Amino acid sequence: MRTPDWPEMARVFGRIGVLSFGGPAAQIALMHRELVETRGWLSEQSYLRALSLCMLLPGPEAMQLATYAGWRLRGTAGGLLAGLLFVIPGAIVIALLALLYASYGQVPLVQATFLGIKAAVVVVVFQALRKVAARALAGAWGWALALMSFIGLFVFGLPFPLIIIAAGLCGMWRAQPLDEPVATAPTGARPLRALVMWAALWSAPLFLVWMLDHSFLLQLGLFFSKLAIVTFGGAYAVLGYMTQTVVSDLGWITTAQMIDALGLAETTPGPLILVTEFVALLAGFAQGGITGAFAAGLLALWVTFTPCFMWIFLAGPYLDQLSAQPRLAAGLQAITAAVVGVIANLTLWFAIHVLFHKVGTFAPLALPVPDLTSFDPVAAALTLLAMILMLALRMGFVSTMTVSGVCALVIALI
Repeated sequence: MRTPDWPEMARVFGRIGVLSFGGPAAQIALMHRELVETRGWLSEQSYLRALSLCMLLPGPEAMQLATYAGWRLRGTAGGLLAGLLFVIPGAIVIALLALLYASYGQVPLVQATFLGIKAAVVVVVFQALRKVAARALAGAWGWALALMSFIGLFVFGLPFPLIIIAAGLCGMWRAQPLDEPVATAPTGARPLRALVMWAALWSAPLFLVWMLDHSFLLQLGLFFSKLAIVTFGGAYAVLGYMTQTVVSDLGWITTAQMIDALGLAETTPGPLILVTEFVALLAGFAQGGITGAFAAGLLALWVTFTPCFMWIFLAGPYLDQLSAQPRLAAGLQAITAAVVGVIANLTLWFAIHVLFHKVGTFAPLALPVPDLTSFDPVAAALTLLAMILMLALRMGFVSTMTVSGVCALVIALI
């Protein structure tokens, strides 16, 4: 394994950050080609073990994989360089898109174009559901967890963290081995110091806005901090929980804005969890204009990605020991199965809100009930078009979104 110099690392990880379109699967494949096949900086075995660790941790697995690779090559500074270069390009693009959207998103023709984007979003979330289900649901127990997760969210509106914690505990309880190897501290590992330092960095801006008595920013920072802890299974897994909170509970943005945020986040490089920055920018813009948008966006970025570095710098030295823990593996497998139900809930929720203008709830449950008289045939036609392009013709999301958006614009002009 060759250790690169700093300019070479910056160039390679910068290239990965700029070209990291297509979601975690494409990003993981890109890193494998750059780091394992082309340059030989990591061995195949080290790369796969690192990927398993990142899937076990909360947060975007592709960004954490880049951080681990940088840490493995050049220590903490290397991990910071790789992780930041993976996130920063997409964060800049998201900030520009969000400000443009906040300024011009209510123009009628722009809204018509976004109807095409929403139709493509419905299909891309359905694609994510199929991929995760194929990987996660291996037996009757997995299907049962997915079904219970879906019912808990879609019908009863149970909190997302409760679903994830319950699934993980069930998986660990069902694990067969009772005597497991204990992960001992490797030479040079200082977990307590790393934990204290990164926890202090994570909480520093929250303490600052608390001292300034800025209730909106404090509420936003605490929410996205909690989201960073429960982000198992990728961004799609927490979108339902985030949407329920920021739309229904807090009223920061509307359902339509949430769907648009996901559509625009899909078109940018970097982890999809950057949708949190978009949501924060829109919420901040509504509260305090451009200044409020930048403050909210930076705070959301900080509390979303600082813990990602903390997890890697804490768990990285223990990778070999953690990979031998059967109960942790079983808990992760159960969480992944529950995530299928979470994404199924998100898929159906998005589809209902795109196809119908008015959606109520079946009290006292959380079950959404669309008003059949508010059915939108144009949205249905655009969703069918997106399905044909992406599922039958295997066209990419950006191309499909462009075609669908143009069709929606033409229909509006006619």
